[in-house]
Amino acid sequence: MNNRTLVKHLAALPDGPVTVAGWVETVRDQKKVQFVILRDESGAVQLVNPATRELDPESADAASADAFAVTEEISALAHGSFISVTGQLKHDERVKLGGLEVKIASLAVVAEADPETPIAADSSLDKRMDWRFLDLRHPKQNLIFRIQTTFLHALRTYWVERDFVEIHTPKLMASASESRAELFEVGYFDGTAYLAQSPQFFKQMAQPAGFGKVFEVGPAFRADPSFTSRHATEFTSIDAEMSWVDSHEDVMQMHEELLVAGITAVKEKHGAEIAELFGIELEVPTLPFPRIPLAEAKQIVADRGYVIPRTDEDMDPEGERQISAHVKETYGHDFVFVTDYASSIRPFYHMRHEGDPSLTNSYDLIYNGVEISTGAQREHRIDLLVEQAKEKGLDPEELEFYLDFFRYGVPPHGGFGMGLARVLMLMLEEHSIRETTYLFRGPTRLLP
Repeated sequence: MNNRTLVKHLAALPDGPVTVAGWVETVRDQKKVQFVILRDESGAVQLVNPATRELDPESADAASADAFAVTEEISALAHGSFISVTGQLKHDERVKLGGLEVKIASLAVVAEADPETPIAADSSLDKRMDWRFLDLRHPKQNLIFRIQTTFLHALRTYWVERDFVEIHTPKLMASASESRAELFEVGYFDGTAYLAQSPQFFKQMAQPAGFGKVFEVGPAFRADPSFTSRHATEFTSIDAEMSWVDSHEDVMQMHEELLVAGITAVKEKHGAEIAELFGIELEVPTLPFPRIPLAEAKQIVADRGYVIPRTDEDMDPEGERQISAHVKETYGHDFVFVTDYASSIRPFYHMRHEGDPSLTNSYDLIYNGVEISTGAQREHRIDLLVEQAKEKGLDPEELEFYLDFFRYGVPPHGGFGMGLARVLMLMLEEHSIRETTYLFRGPTRLLP
């Protein structure tokens, strides 16, 4: 429809003829006048029609017949039907919706909707997920994915301007990249393949290949039967890896600059809409982000009255909330890098501290009380990699293709992986990644 005008462009046009198209959000069918709120992908506009309720077929002219037909069509419109309307645009500050309206001249129903809508504003999250394509028509849901587009474009721009190379790694793997317990097995001809938990091995492969710096935005899979608000079995992972790092500090610096670039772009383009629809003032974080070693973070949390019950030396969700609260109170910051995790709870490929192999050159990034990313300097020395893999109970023979990367020279390198939906959830203060995932996949959801 080449002559169609998006709603967001109407305000800039002079009064006059215009064609708009979208779906019916509201119909007010009054005795003397009819109002239709039409919404498209960019916004909503009020359509108005002076109702012609009666028609004498013997004396009516063509114009009267057309006006009567439009009135009848509007009276029969179902919520959600897609329509195309041609009419006269008029700017009128008395109109609450955008200060303009379109007086209908002709109306065509392009696709009629069933009159009974299966979800409502107060439907449960699960019910809304069942009818996600209808749920996504809501302006708030629409905005989430426009924000996602802006955010990812800003990340890509940051990387590309700094000579990172975008790669797309396989999602079918011959062996585990981390824990076999979280792998989805799939039949692969006469054998077995695994859905990739992360692009870890393959983005590391780019380092001995001489790419220097790489990034990927792509799907990842975790066979984790978690039903929390922040877990999914399929998610979009944001990954980066770069050569010639001195430590994980280099990775953290790139990571924080990247996030500032992304959030800045979102605030500049969507800040007013976020305030209107989400009721929050998005803040761009200052640089650098606070950094706290894990041992110190655990002590801070304990001093706040919460003792982490787990014995594996990791933070738990309440510990993450507590250290975030401390950082917010102390530094006024929404982000914190928790660093120097124990080697016992980190993957075999994380580099260990020189002189203290019980600790790793690694970090978790926590945002508004929730961990969004793990990053580290990687071990690039083949003998130590083999030794550390064995310590984790992994069979070096099954990792042979990965270990081969390191037999022909690889520079010191590091990177991170970060969940896109989780970042958006925390940015917009939503309560579940189901809201910020286009189509969610979890242990009990494979539809729609």
